[in-house]
Amino acid sequence: MKLLIVLAALVAFSECLHKMPLIKGKTARQTLKEKGLWEEYRKKHPYSPMVKFLQTGTESMTNDADLSYYGVISIGTPPQSFTVIFDSGSSNLWVPSVYCNDEACQSHNKFNPQQSSSFQWNGRSLSIQYGTGSMTGYLGSDTVEVGGISVANQVFGLSQSEAPFMASMQADGILGLAFQSIASDNVVPVFDNMIKQGLVSQPMFSVYLSGNEAQGSEVVFGGVDNSHYTGQITWIPLSSATYYQISMDSVTINGQTVACSGGCQAIIDTGTSVIVGPSNAISNINSWIGASTDQYGDSTVSCQNIGSMPSVTFNLNGNAFPVPASAYVSQSSYGCSTGFGQGGFSDLWILGDVFIREYYAIFEPQAQYIGLAKSV
Repeated sequence: MKLLIVLAALVAFSECLHKMPLIKGKTARQTLKEKGLWEEYRKKHPYSPMVKFLQTGTESMTNDADLSYYGVISIGTPPQSFTVIFDSGSSNLWVPSVYCNDEACQSHNKFNPQQSSSFQWNGRSLSIQYGTGSMTGYLGSDTVEVGGISVANQVFGLSQSEAPFMASMQADGILGLAFQSIASDNVVPVFDNMIKQGLVSQPMFSVYLSGNEAQGSEVVFGGVDNSHYTGQITWIPLSSATYYQISMDSVTINGQTVACSGGCQAIIDTGTSVIVGPSNAISNINSWIGASTDQYGDSTVSCQNIGSMPSVTFNLNGNAFPVPASAYVSQSSYGCSTGFGQGGFSDLWILGDVFIREYYAIFEPQAQYIGLAKSV
């Protein structure tokens, strides 16, 4: 109880906020569909959302074709700019480098260490596994600027090779916000260094994701922006200080338990576009909401039914967090699809961007809590 009071005080007195605007751009799926390449792509690169959460000794990340939020950071002196996905489900920062000649690197900005007077080689290699390939490269250190904060001597990855699917991604690289315990090569994450170097007023960051094509999404370093939420913040203790993992009581529809009966584990992840659960559980949810699923696990509904479809409620630490159909169904010129993904036989759930758009997420790594409040 004392810790919750302290957390509330931190939120109340967070004055020095550093805001990192996020752009909501086209997804890889949208770009590939426009080019008539989507069917070929998803046959070659099947979506495996649980790959990044398997503890194999090397950091992993999935080929999520629906990620759409990214921000601009800079690295080096003078600064070189990159768009990155701010990913609370991984811990390393990496960007393409001039030493990479793969197709994925050719379509993105590339870091040139020879053009930065503050760059230093680290002498270690880096490998991050994907569902359908890997990114390999080398580690170096330099000044990294994020949302007006300059982090000195930040170790990051310079890619030498990248998985082919990354050529279709809007972002150049990834900025991981999870714990050092899962970082490849035990690299100190960017936010950890912000805290160590005294660059943020409070040891927390928060994420606001706007819906549809609206702008205004941002990562706030050093506290909470009260304009992004309404009502009270619900504080939930982490069950594991690796990812932002919490205990989930159940998933209900119209008061009926449809999944996670008896409890399960869930991860709040800005680097996953949808809500992912065990395949049988997601199939049950899709049945309840009247969705049909294709051979690739993508589920669709009739757009005219959205108004009558039920909310899906995620019960966390004794608190109910309903997600209405208007939030879990996305509409496009190609039809209406649901934001639920099948995670195979794993019992783990991932509450990704579909969930975070509904609930402003506050990450407190030192006290090991997650705060959730209804987004405005």
